[in-house]
Amino acid sequence: MARIVILGAGISGHTAARYLGKWLGKKHQVIVVSPNAKWNWIPSNIWVGVGEMTERQVTFELAPVYKKIHVGFHQAKALSIHPEGNAERANPFVTIEYTEMARAGQTEMIEYDYLINATGPKLNFGATPGLGPDNGYTVSVCTPGHALEANSQLQKQIEAMKNGAERTFVVGTGHGMCTCQGAAFEYIYNVDHALREAGVRERGRLVWISNEYELGDFGMGGVHITRGGYVTNGKIFAESLMVERDMEWITRAHVSKIEPGKIHYELLDGSQHEINFDFSMLIPPFAGVGLKAFDSSNNDITDQLFAPNGFMKVDADYNPKPFEDWSKADWPRTYQTPQYQNIFAIGIAFAPPHPISKVMKSPSGIQISPTPPRTGMPSATIGKAVAESIRDMVLKGAPEPTHTASMGEMGAACVASTGSDIFKGTAATMTVFPVVPDYDTYPEYGRDMNLTFGEIGLAGHWMKYILHHVFIYQAKLRFGWSILPD
Repeated sequence: MARIVILGAGISGHTAARYLGKWLGKKHQVIVVSPNAKWNWIPSNIWVGVGEMTERQVTFELAPVYKKIHVGFHQAKALSIHPEGNAERANPFVTIEYTEMARAGQTEMIEYDYLINATGPKLNFGATPGLGPDNGYTVSVCTPGHALEANSQLQKQIEAMKNGAERTFVVGTGHGMCTCQGAAFEYIYNVDHALREAGVRERGRLVWISNEYELGDFGMGGVHITRGGYVTNGKIFAESLMVERDMEWITRAHVSKIEPGKIHYELLDGSQHEINFDFSMLIPPFAGVGLKAFDSSNNDITDQLFAPNGFMKVDADYNPKPFEDWSKADWPRTYQTPQYQNIFAIGIAFAPPHPISKVMKSPSGIQISPTPPRTGMPSATIGKAVAESIRDMVLKGAPEPTHTASMGEMGAACVASTGSDIFKGTAATMTVFPVVPDYDTYPEYGRDMNLTFGEIGLAGHWMKYILHHVFIYQAKLRFGWSILPD
């Protein structure tokens, strides 16, 4: 009997667990380790952050769902990986620490035949002094709890505006190396929508601040899109949306420090600036969760399995190259670690080989450019491909992974929707194929312009609303879940 251990139950980890439970659960052992008892459909945290949805609508308990497909669940965080075992245990194992109330602080060692690292990111609020809801002065929508607090603060501002006060809202990225601009981009439009619905938009100043070189970069090196039969670039698309809604924007910015009501930032040209705010939601940079790795003699081999940022190295080309020499061929395909063929890393947990957007630095040496996005559709696609490979390795004895999911060969869709009312909302919908530009196949723009487009309107809003319910339905393993697209 094979034992597959999955560390993390986000989009990628839960996708892998669902399929491995379906394919292997009765005859083999699948175990999920996650510090959170609940699954969270993160894209809809945006709506929680403006009071359009409740926490209950975007989360559910994991243990009862996994029981349906014979998947074991441990509410715990992973501490270390021992891919060679040690003097006490001959088999590979992971050390975990329980986070559930009844066993909090207890540790356990779990042996595995295959390990999937799907731990996702550490929300690195500490990278910027004053950033974040816990020890800082800004709010977040990265977790349901954060989103609830964001809405609470937002409603206080709206009440003050109803009484005649003017307010400044600053939304964007809280560090020069952030990713996930799309979440902040969607949130600022939802704030705009909330202010309009409350009848106080004219008293609000909305400012977008981002580490993107230009609006519409999204960590993908910019994008050209087909719209209305014509090709335009993402900069014009994004700028037009903001101009129409009377928003300001600041790009090429590294937020260096946040004080109560004041954001300090450095621009790519080296100049230093400040902006006052009454409400600010800034996405933090991501880092690895801090997993350690040890060999059979208990020597620390963390730097062999992980990149300096804490994400796990996989079958990518991590050799240094000039930015212009990188290509889609350098990106991973199987997500298997080079040293240990029974370890995989998926979703945000794998280390990208290089940025998609060109690295830019200010005169002081501060990097001000987005890191690659790996969330949403790519995470689910990668999770399923790795699950298929492990299934074939377990059931068919395949000597190597049988399925691939290169980000240079997959597309992604982003729907930035405002409001959750199906009659009054609107959305900016964008699809990109492939995520990592492929200039060999598509020499002009690096992407297939028949599959890369952007549109604005109610139809995209309906799509986002429908997808919310479809993905929650699928994640809960309701009838027919496995035939729905991931």
